[in-house]
Parts: sequence; C-alpha cells; structure tokens
Amino acid sequence: MMKSFFLSCLVFWSLTPAAFAQERAVPSAQAQIQLSFAPLVKQVSPAVINIYTKRVVTQQVSPFFNDPFFGQFFGPSFGFGSVPRQRVENSLGSGVIVEASGLAVTNAHVIKDADEITVGLPDGREFAAEKVVVDEASDLAVLQIDLKKETLPYVRLKPSETLEVGDLVLAIGNPFGVGQTVTSGIVSAQARSSLDINDFNFFIQTDAAINPGNSGGPLVAMDGSVVGINTAIYSRDGGSLGIGFAIPSEMVATVIAAAKTGQGNEKGIIRPWLGISVQAITSDIADSLEFTRPHGVLVSDLHRASPALKAGLKVGDVVLAINEREIREPAEMKFRMATIPLGEKARFKILQNGREKTIHVTAMAPPDDPPRDETTLDGAHPLNGVSVANINPAVAVESGIREENGVVVLAVPRRSAAIRVTAPGDIIVSINGDTINTVKDLEKTLRRRSESWSFVLFRDGQQRQVILR
Repeated sequence: MMKSFFLSCLVFWSLTPAAFAQERAVPSAQAQIQLSFAPLVKQVSPAVINIYTKRVVTQQVSPFFNDPFFGQFFGPSFGFGSVPRQRVENSLGSGVIVEASGLAVTNAHVIKDADEITVGLPDGREFAAEKVVVDEASDLAVLQIDLKKETLPYVRLKPSETLEVGDLVLAIGNPFGVGQTVTSGIVSAQARSSLDINDFNFFIQTDAAINPGNSGGPLVAMDGSVVGINTAIYSRDGGSLGIGFAIPSEMVATVIAAAKTGQGNEKGIIRPWLGISVQAITSDIADSLEFTRPHGVLVSDLHRASPALKAGLKVGDVVLAINEREIREPAEMKFRMATIPLGEKARFKILQNGREKTIHVTAMAPPDDPPRDETTLDGAHPLNGVSVANINPAVAVESGIREENGVVVLAVPRRSAAIRVTAPGDIIVSINGDTINTVKDLEKTLRRRSESWSFVLFRDGQQRQVILR
C-alpha cells in the first residue's frame, strides 16, 4: 500500500512547472478581448458536483413549549419534563470529481457530521456518496460516489505553484443553492498565511467571486486543471468582497493519496511530524545573520525524538528551503512538510554556523512515546469518571494541543461533577500544589483526601485555576 502511495505522489510531482508552462500575454487586439471562457467551462463543469447533506439532530424539548401561556416561562430546551425530539438539518456545498472511479473532493466542513450525502451532477443525475476521509486539519474531505455502473466525468489536479500572481482562474460551485455558477478572476496572491481557517493557513487568494455554497468547489486554471479547492472568503456581511481563499492542490493531492492507501479516515490523516519549534526571521534577526532580506525560519527548539535532530539540525540553525521551495515563515514550513509522504526524505537547505548545507530529513509519524497510559479515573474526588493520558507527540497531534508537560484530559462524563473543573483538551499541570507530569502522579495526588481542591489547568494556551471547597 505504501508503494501505491508513493507512486501517486510521484505521478503528481513529476508534473513539473515546465510541463505546465504556458505563454502569458496581455490582450492586444479587440478580437482577443472578446475571447470566451465557454470552452473551458464546458470542459470542467460536468465534473463539478452539488453536495446535499442531511443530519439528524436530537433536542430536549419542554412539553410546555407550544402552550401560549407556559411557553413564555418554559423555553424549548427547559429541562423539567423535557422530551427528546428529532429534527433533520440540511446543508449544501460543492465538490469536484477527481477520478473516474467516483472519488470526489470537497471541504470537510461541508460534510462534517452528515448522516446522508447526495451529490448532484449538472446533467441532473444524482448519486449517494460516502465519506472516505474527513481531514479537519486541512478542511478537506474525500468522498466515494456510488457509481451505479455509470461513467462520471472527472478533472485532473496540477501543482498550484505553476500559477503566477495575475494569472486568470475560474471558480465553479453552487452559491446560495441557486445552481452551478461560474465566476472568473485572477490569482491575487500565493502563500497567504495570515488567516485562521485551518491548521495549515496556507492559501491561494483570488478575486473570483466565492459565496456561501461555493465551499468545496474547484479553482480552475486556464488549461482546465484544478489548482485549488475554494474554502473561505473575507466578508463583513456574508457576501463576496473579492477576497476568496482556496486550499492549494498540493495539499489536496496529499489527502487523496492518503484516502487511496487507507492512511486516512473520518478522524483525518496521519501527517509527518518534525518535532521542531521555529520562529519567523525578523528584520533584526536578518541583520544579525547578515541577510539582505528576511527569509527562512529560525529553529528555537527540537524534540529529543525529532527526525530533523537526527539528521543534524540544531537549535539556532535557519531552515532556508525544503525540497528547493523557499521557506519564508513558519506556516509555510508546516505546509511543505505536511505534503511529504511518510517514509520519504525531504531535502532541507539550512544555514548552520554561517555556512549553507543540505540535510535529509525522513518524514515520520508522530511517535507514541513515552506510553500514553490512557486511564479512566475513579474514586472519591472531583475527577471521578474523567479519561486522561500522558502527553506524547502522537497524543498531542490527536488532541490538537501543543506538546507540554502535564496530563491531557480526553473525555469528561456529561453528568458528573468533573464538568465544573475540566473539559476535553485541558492539560492538568498541578493539583493542590503538587506538580502533575504523568497519569501516575495524578492518581497518587487524587488518592489523598482533601476538603478543598485547587486545580491549575491550561486551556487554549491560557492558564486557569479552579478551586472547589
């Protein structure tokens, strides 16, 4: 299976920028200005799908809710005497078919939590689809369409780095559910990272109009290939202001490869772990390094199990490029490594002791070491029923937390006293003044009887203290 994974990636990356080189020219005659995108739309649009999802939601509803008098006192979710009531939520989005087998790509937020997925083609045909991979980290999802022995059109990907700022692009999708819509624009910027849309924050920016419902649709280059998946807009009122963002095709190709080789599921995909903390090169740092301009990232910390450490990287080194792609900021380094297949070596160009050199870093999964020691706590204390684990690289990635000292909370029973203290994702660092480094430390401290409890936790990077008396 790993072999097919590498082959998929090699096929994608063998399509070098030279292979896609096109002559670019500004229109110089009236006839050129009157040229149409219609042939390009006819080529691509049959593979663009509308996605309809259904989700069953259960609510606790008060029996007094419909009473004209009591309804003003007892709301729809009032607890006393409430009864469960189910309702169906519908949502829509867009997607694109990328293989003849019926494999399609969309945004993770389009189909997340969906109980039923239906895809509609422009020719009126509809098919059921199932989730193969839902990768919230990249906000991408892969669907398998039930072909019913029918043949479906599809499009191909090409590296987004073949684009240049100013190139023409098309966005195709189903905005506001009005039906398939095509908008045109240009590439406004590459490598946008000053956002907080997904875990990688590395996007193509375009002024092609993108609106709600366009999510998951393709961003199309002038040769009919897909260079990105439209995912978000900058807007004050929900409408398009000409600032849209698409996930680069390099990340899309990684998620597709993981889906095809069974390395992903509805919890996401396994990505390479570096065990590195880096910071941007500021003007002051650039001056101290005698750079003519700020570029690269400065290594500030290395995990003892980091594959980069084993390859020769040191704290204080500067990472200049990965696989000949210049690194300008931490987000770009994270994105570059996320697209390297597990087991493959990445070429790091670094500055070490004033000299440039190249090292080869193996892309490896986050190690599950030291042992996570997952435990459900029990006893006469406020954390009875809470599930916890030691923090290691694998646990940190799975829980979406930074790797810190302490014990991470995995789950908290809904009806328990523990909900007053903690929530999943919290890191417990101290109880009654005792430092908590491991699950064993936590259990030992909780066994001591106490009339009051003082917990020190980290939640979303912020320290908080909870005191129970």
